Amino acid sequence: MTMLKTFVFVLASLFTLSACGTIEGAGRDIESVGDAIADEARD
Repeated sequence: MTMLKTFVFVLASLFTLSACGTIEGAGRDIESVGDAIADEARD
């Protein structure tokens, strides 16, 4: 189940990433995806 949650979150983050219009926004989006994956890995 955790793998499914991670996959859904990453997929949603990719949609968000595609919606951002600036490099700075892309950096924040990528960082948030990395943080979420790290949090899932700790659980």
